[in-house]
Amino acid sequence: MGPDKLQLQRVELKYRVREAIALEVRGFVQSFLELDEYGVGRPGLSYPIHSLYLDSDDLRTFRETFNGSKNRFKLRLRFYDERPNSPVFFEIKRRQNDAILKQRAGVRRAAVNWLLAGHLPEPAHLLSSRPDHLVALQNFCRLMLDLQARPKAHVAYQREAWVSTQDNSVRVTMDREVCVARQFGAGLELAQDNPVRPFGTGVILELKFTGRFPNWFRELVQRFDLERTSAAKYGDGVALIGEENLIGSKPVQTDAPPPPPSPVEAAAEEIPTPMSQIVPA
Repeated sequence: MGPDKLQLQRVELKYRVREAIALEVRGFVQSFLELDEYGVGRPGLSYPIHSLYLDSDDLRTFRETFNGSKNRFKLRLRFYDERPNSPVFFEIKRRQNDAILKQRAGVRRAAVNWLLAGHLPEPAHLLSSRPDHLVALQNFCRLMLDLQARPKAHVAYQREAWVSTQDNSVRVTMDREVCVARQFGAGLELAQDNPVRPFGTGVILELKFTGRFPNWFRELVQRFDLERTSAAKYGDGVALIGEENLIGSKPVQTDAPPPPPSPVEAAAEEIPTPMSQIVPA
């Protein structure tokens, strides 16, 4: 795999803003950061993000978010397109007080159903030979089995991201057109069935940093009179869809193990798509 720009541990501050304010924030932020390479040349300077969230039949991870539990986690599969050779990232997103900790592993798309059906992960399922990726996948599968978690909802949105020119310590994102739909299967299609829009036409602004709170972040918050708020895409989407419409689902089934990677795939350390390097949030 290519170099991973994921912030493994960080603080996230979320704000809901109107589009007019978001455009002013863009003008302010570009004095300190540069546009993420995946937004360059795209409409709205944004790229699409899709996540398939897993939860237990009694929606335990949703309830922990809804109740504001200090130490909680989410399980999701993140993908960016429908190409058969594109990676699918198995991600654990933990919150411990105000800190966000992440683990993720890039998985071959052909192995997704096999893993979600409860089979043990193997190195051949991964797109990287890095030991931490195998550990991340093993932890994901353990938590999934402990919860008896299954696919519940497909979250999609457009992300505008600004990143540090020096390192990976500071990141600003603006997410638009957040759509959430029920999804009980493991299909990784981009289309959604009757999605809801928990934030309407609003923009979710997130300030993310790994060290101290940057001084210019403070100036940004004061200049635009921002008020910190919650903005849980999965949680707010479930609340709008209705818990009763998501409780219970059919388990993912598969009759055969995933095909082994070809010799070319097995030897490759670089995912043949630039989307492999996008930092999920």
